[in-house]
Order: sequence, then structure tokens, then C-alpha cells
Amino acid sequence: MVKRGFEPVREAFADNFARRHELGGACCAYYRGEKVLDLWGGVRNKRTREPWEENTMVVIWSATKGLAAMTLAIAHSRGWLDYEERVCAYWPEFAQEGKERITVRQLLAHQAGLFAFDEPVDRGVVADLDRLAIVLARQKPAWEPGTRQAYHALTLGFYEGELLRRVDPGHRSLGRFFQEEIASPLGEDVYIRLPEEIPNSRLATLAPPGPIEMLVRFPLRLTLDSMNRRSNIYRALIANPGSAVSLDEHHVYARNLEVPSGGGVATARAIAHAYSVFAGGGRELGLRQETLDLLAAPAIPPTRGFHDECLHGEVQFSLGFMKPSLTWPFGSARSFGSPGSGGALGFADPSAGIGYAYVTSQMGASLIGDPREVALRTALYAAIPASPGASTVAA
Repeated sequence: MVKRGFEPVREAFADNFARRHELGGACCAYYRGEKVLDLWGGVRNKRTREPWEENTMVVIWSATKGLAAMTLAIAHSRGWLDYEERVCAYWPEFAQEGKERITVRQLLAHQAGLFAFDEPVDRGVVADLDRLAIVLARQKPAWEPGTRQAYHALTLGFYEGELLRRVDPGHRSLGRFFQEEIASPLGEDVYIRLPEEIPNSRLATLAPPGPIEMLVRFPLRLTLDSMNRRSNIYRALIANPGSAVSLDEHHVYARNLEVPSGGGVATARAIAHAYSVFAGGGRELGLRQETLDLLAAPAIPPTRGFHDECLHGEVQFSLGFMKPSLTWPFGSARSFGSPGSGGALGFADPSAGIGYAYVTSQMGASLIGDPREVALRTALYAAIPASPGASTVAA
């Protein structure tokens, strides 16, 4: 489906298959509350060549972080949560090991120094939220909170989940809250806790990037760090693989398990629709304008600036979302969203009234804008008359 005037996005989507090695994927965008394009194509499984269909879902890795942040935004709008309050005001046990002054804002901006676990966290711990909460509470920050930024690649979602459990009067898990308060009201296929009844035939499998693309596009320093057991990114992602359980020996993806920083499974349509609500005033989800204004506001850096100690570059985070920056521009200055490893991206642009998402079954290796996604986003903004402050990344 493509509304008149947005045909160049469809052409860019087709061009991705012809020129940019797309395997299968989908792109959807809403403009001022109206769905203006909903595209899908290619194959969902490289081995079987099964086609990508209208309702095919795929794991979106860290693009899940934006969905998780939406739950806390709803908690803020309902008066349950203050972003400037200390985390331990809601979760007293969190105050252990020098964490008593960490604010919710600092935690959600990857400024708490809690990017890794010092003890094993396997699937059993992830599945038992009470046990997981004990591990989270006794983790010691790597440095003085609020001084540095380090990408909380997996831990952020677990901290968000326990914080939400503490403030929600129903004490629901983040995945359940998301389903009941966001996905179901919008009538969309998007899950942070994938239920058992979803058949494998609905799910795309991910093909890894090729060695040439990894060599050309993936930063050498991060490649070396991923093999260094003492590096920050190794500790954040690789030292505790049980905390990133998404695959399952009996299913394409694990069922009834929550990894709120990286285990979301969705259609592009569902992600774009949710961001469209956030871009358009939030009425459907009961969001207050005060909350939306905070999400659209500039990110606040730690005392040593936005240089990320895990990613070795400047990245800006605010209230659980990524914000546009010179390194990673998207949308307008008021935009907020989250990319995912391999190329996925979802975001809201309140200035332009856009909710947007791209997902794929062929992982790419770029960290600052996948060429396939950038081509689509560039065509989208070009189709909108006088889109304010729009920015993209060179493909």
C-alpha cells in the first residue's frame, strides 16, 4: 500500500532488492496519523526461500528499547513515575553498592554505569523476575553514576522492567504491560514477550551479514573489543549470553520470555503505528503533552559528555530512546526512537508528524544507518512538503 505522492519510497524499496542485497523486509510510515505506505517483500527465510508476507514478524534486537521506553512514558503520563526522581524511591533495594543517587533519567540514558552483570545471568534468571531483581539490585556501577555514558545493551531493559513492576499498581512485567497497554489497544502485532500460540510460519529468520560487509562497514575497534574479555562491549554483550536469549531449539524465537532491550518481535506496521501515536499527541494511549514534550527535548549528557564507553563514539540517549545526533541523525531534532543491530529502525518525529519503521531478515553491519533503511527514509522525507529539520545519513 502506497498513498499517492509516496511512490518514490516504493521505488527505493524495490531498489534495495536490486542493488543493496536485501533479502526480505518491510517498511511502514504514518504521516499526521494516516498510514501512507506499508511495504513488504522478499523472503523471510534464506534457507527455505519462504516469502515475506503481509503479517510476517521478525526480531528487531535493540529497536526493542524504544518499545520498552514507551511503557515508562505511559507510567510517567499516569503520574506513577518521575524521570527526575531517584530510582531507589520506587525500588529501595536498588540503593545498594553506591546506587542511591541514580535518577530514573540517568538510568534510562545509559549513564548509571550498570552496562554489565558481574554474576551469571542465564535463561532461568531472566525468566524469574524476582531472582533477576535481586541480581540487578546488588550490581555495583562500573564508575560514579552520572559521569560517563556506556551503552547498557542488555541490562537497560531488565532495569526498566523491574522499575515498571514497582510503579505499576498491577505489578505487571514490562512485556505484559506493553501488550495490554500499547499493542492490544492499537490492534498491532508486536511483542516483547512472544506468546506460545504464535506459529513459526509468522516469523522471519535472520541471515547474518556477509564477511565482506563486516570488513567494510563494521568498526574494526568494536570487532577487536568483541574478542577482548576485559572490554566494555564484551562485558555488556558477550560475557553473559544467557541474558540475551532470543533463539530457541524448538522455535524460531523463544516464547514467554522477556528481554526488553533486544527481544522484541514485530511487523514494521506495528512499530510505525505505535511511534505515530507518540508523534501525534498520544491520545490513543492516554499520553500527556508534558510527557511527549520531555521525550522530544534534547538529551542531557553526563559530566564527561556523550562519548560512549562501549560504542567508542558519540551517541545521545534520553528517557530510554536514542535521540538524533551528528553521528546518528534521523528525522528532526525532536525525534526519538531506537535502531536495532542489523538494520532495523523505528522512530517518532513530532515535528513532521511521522511514525516510521523498517525491519529486515538480512542483517547489515553498519552501526550508523543501514544503507537500505537510509534510502527508504530519504525517499520518505523527500515526499513530504517542507518537512522541518529532516536529516538522514549518507548511504
